[in-house]
Amino acid sequence: MALTESTMAELGSSATDFTLPIANPEVDGREGLHRSLSDYEDAEAMVIVFLCNHCPYVKHIEDALVDVAETYQERGVQFIGICANNPETHPADSFERMTERAMEKEYPFPYLQDESQEVAQTYTAACTPDIFVYDSDRTLVYRGRFDETRPDQGDPHGGDLKEALDELLETGEVTVDQKPSMGCNIKWKPGKKPAYA
Repeated sequence: MALTESTMAELGSSATDFTLPIANPEVDGREGLHRSLSDYEDAEAMVIVFLCNHCPYVKHIEDALVDVAETYQERGVQFIGICANNPETHPADSFERMTERAMEKEYPFPYLQDESQEVAQTYTAACTPDIFVYDSDRTLVYRGRFDETRPDQGDPHGGDLKEALDELLETGEVTVDQKPSMGCNIKWKPGKKPAYA
């Protein structure tokens, strides 16, 4: 495991649309086996989280992330999870295992596979978990950590993310201090590792 921090993408950048296979298509009542960012254009805000199944940093926050997603989706915030890891070198992150994980943990949000790793590169995702929050115009207003805890170092609560979302929903902007997320590096395919990683 290579401990990696998020790139802290430039605030104010726009979310890029994508269409990816969904591991848990029953989650949102929509038809089809793919989901696009534009499917959720009515959401008040968008939280995109690059996840995977095996990373201890993801496992550490997973239950708390599910709770936060359930709470804020009731307030109009759409969460999307994306796994971009190479399933050939990390079979625990295969599409089949993604489906199992989403069912086991009862993910309340779409869990998508970025097999080409192009979406991760577009968003400059570097680690798992890596969190990006966009406002109603799909402008990046927060990127960084879930909270200050780490595996075996405190109970996860999502305080940083919740503070950003509360401020966004209440004032339309985010002014909270933003610190990088930290976790396992994304497992890039040969020749796919971007310059920023």
